[in-house]
Parts: sequence; C-alpha cells; structure tokens
Amino acid sequence: MTMPNPITENHPKPPIAASQVPARLTPSNYPSIFAIQMDGRKKHALGDYFGLNNFGVNLTELQPGARSSLVHYHTRQDEFIYVLEGSVSLILGDAEQVLHAGMCCGFPAMGAAHSLINRSDKMVRYLEIGDRTEGDEGIYPQDDLQALRVDGRWQFVHKDGRPYGNDV
Repeated sequence: MTMPNPITENHPKPPIAASQVPARLTPSNYPSIFAIQMDGRKKHALGDYFGLNNFGVNLTELQPGARSSLVHYHTRQDEFIYVLEGSVSLILGDAEQVLHAGMCCGFPAMGAAHSLINRSDKMVRYLEIGDRTEGDEGIYPQDDLQALRVDGRWQFVHKDGRPYGNDV
C-alpha cells in the first residue's frame, strides 16, 4: 500500500524554487508619482503564491540604483529583512549602514523609518517578511503619502486624507 505524501498531495502548492514564483506584474502599488521611484525592483510574492493570509514573504531583487520602498514605518506591522546576495544600504532613521549577504534587520511597528537602496554595481536579493495586521498604516515622513490597510489591501492617500487620483 502506498502512503500519501503530504508535501505533494492535499497541499495547495508544492515546493518550488523561490525565484520561480512569478514576479509581481506591477513593480509597485504606490501612486504613479511615487511608483516610478521603484524602477529596478522586482518582488516574488512567496506568501501570496502559497496562499498565506497572516503574514507576507517576498523574495525581492534590487538592480543597481533601485530602492525597496519610500522611507517609511508601520503603525502595527513588524517587518524583517534577510540579505541573501549582494550589499545594500539600509536607511534607518537618520543613519545609513551597508548590509551584506547573511545580515538581517527587524523593524518593529512604530519604529524608525527605513528603506533599502542598492548603491552597488551588482544585483541585491533579500527576503522581506511582514505581518498583515488589519488597520495598519504606513507612514512616509519624507513624502505626502500615507498607506491604510483596509480589507486586506493597501489604500494610498495624501497626508491630509485626500485619495490619490488624477492629481498625481
């Protein structure tokens, strides 16, 4: 009698190489005025691929000169990154530090604003992990932008609460 293999049977998705998970078609969810700043960033949404609901995991690739996000922090969500390949500059508050492969950093909710920028001449690959806490807000201290997590999706508004639309 053959025993079922729980890894390949009765499981929504079998194991796969992370780089083979299709990259997001849209490089950024930001309004267009900000999204252009994410050129050179590619995200493989691993958590979405496997149907994870409580937290997200992305394999993110930054080409030389690309950035991970606008400088931001979250009101409820914790974030974590682990550098797999290359060297990337971490902007954390007013400081900047180069992270190399094997290094990691965590960003607690309401912590210092942060972003990653690839200032090297080689591609950078890292994992980013964050929870999906409803009611979370993304705060962008350097930009007229605020992100609100509503019904599992990000909605972007100006800091005065006006939605982004034709004004961008």
